[in-house]
Amino acid sequence: MPHAVTLIPGDGTGPEIAEATCRVLEATGVQFSWDMQQAGVETLAKQGTVLPDEVIESIKRTKVGLKGPITTPVGKGQRSANVTLRKRLDLYANLRPAKTYQGLRSRYENIDLVIVRENTEDLYAGIEFQRGTPEYEELLELIGRTTGHQIDPNSAMSIKYISVAATRRIVKFAFEYARANKRRKVTAVHKANIMRLSDGLFLSTAHEVAKEYPDIQYEDRIVDNMCMQLVQKPELYDVLVLPNLYGDIISDLSAGLIGGLGVAPGANIGNNYAVFEPVHGSAPKYAGQNKVNPMAMMFSGVMMLRHLEEREAANRLEKALMQILAEGKSVTYDLKPRPDDPSAVGTSQVADAVIERLRCL
Repeated sequence: MPHAVTLIPGDGTGPEIAEATCRVLEATGVQFSWDMQQAGVETLAKQGTVLPDEVIESIKRTKVGLKGPITTPVGKGQRSANVTLRKRLDLYANLRPAKTYQGLRSRYENIDLVIVRENTEDLYAGIEFQRGTPEYEELLELIGRTTGHQIDPNSAMSIKYISVAATRRIVKFAFEYARANKRRKVTAVHKANIMRLSDGLFLSTAHEVAKEYPDIQYEDRIVDNMCMQLVQKPELYDVLVLPNLYGDIISDLSAGLIGGLGVAPGANIGNNYAVFEPVHGSAPKYAGQNKVNPMAMMFSGVMMLRHLEEREAANRLEKALMQILAEGKSVTYDLKPRPDDPSAVGTSQVADAVIERLRCL
């Protein structure tokens, strides 16, 4: 039976890289039944939202989504489609592998990190108060009365909250992932030395969960020190588990260690649904030019195949991508030594090369 998958091409360069990715996924021999759904700036113009309800309903039916990048209009009052998708489907775990491959330009070798980011709470929950509103004035009065701290009324405010329940399940997710994938260590990342209550709760809960996994090493690091450690000696780390904001920052830092967002896959996973996507933006200025690198979405497809328990196909596709990268011939301009290299190929041609390689594996 074919796997039912919701396909969200996205906007900007999303449709091009989604088409290339679908072709290579189908070339593995795995069968798919794609349910195409539109989201992004075009749907905003037509339907007044970047994420129509039918997209959510489709993923609830198929349980799995493959998504291209979606543009979030800046300053238009529209909440990020990515954040909304995670909240409505309770995709509480953001999974971001960061692995070096031969052929990528990087200052490092043999990096193999996995970032596990809590997706639903923290500052990214979107609980904000605009200055001058009655709700904001009420909040200012409450803070002043209960803490004695007088906040400048000409401010905006975002609320950070971290719960035991959400922390416990994301830390358990990290440990279960480590155990299932034979990883050696989990590191909890926090700022509990300053935010003693919110991050302190995250840290104490992580400590408690770690006791349930005596077969896996456990440690914790303060987030600013973690950034330095990753730059100086990333080989010491394996699986990192973090609250939402720190996870967003550290995952992009880790992508920079391996060669950039062009090869950085991602997944958002909950108890019932999973959505796989590249983590780079939609790059609308390159839309329709057959120019952008599709490999981040293709590596996300590898993650999706493993989620679907199509491990042999996932391993073949990852091997094909690794070989194309190592050869350095059929790659886009951003993976060449110079961006003006005339031998760079287009998005579609990368897919052609990967498909040809799959036939030989």
